[in-house]
Amino acid sequence: MSSDDKPRIAYWHLWTDAEGVSHQTRCALTEFALKSMNAPALPQWQGNKTSGAMTVMITVQPVGWIGEWHENPKPQWIIPLSGRWFVESMDGERVEMGPGEISFGADQNTRARDGRMGHRSGTIGDQPAVLMVVQLETPPEAGIACPYR
Repeated sequence: MSSDDKPRIAYWHLWTDAEGVSHQTRCALTEFALKSMNAPALPQWQGNKTSGAMTVMITVQPVGWIGEWHENPKPQWIIPLSGRWFVESMDGERVEMGPGEISFGADQNTRARDGRMGHRSGTIGDQPAVLMVVQLETPPEAGIACPYR
């Protein structure tokens, strides 16, 4: 493995601007180091670690499920395991995701506008969306896009 193979992993960031409007920005994890997880295992690309109190859960959104306008309860990574789902931000952007795509939801402190606050989300298609959710107790800096690199 060489540094030419350094990964770049895309994710969507749902965030709130200074006016209280939620947006989605395409970001990328790029800060990786080639090292062993635990010798004698061979080196692998490892990203920056996030530590502290976290809650991890699996949630299953049934076929046809819609989560009307709401904020994420806490900043959280959402990793689809199967099925497809969407997230719509207050600015009208709708992002659809499936397995292998990642979202970081941090739309706390939005301000209601035209019946919208936070985001809407729901399943797409004829299968449930199975999502792994990792909620962070300590949020990253608010009001900026792409806090993780």
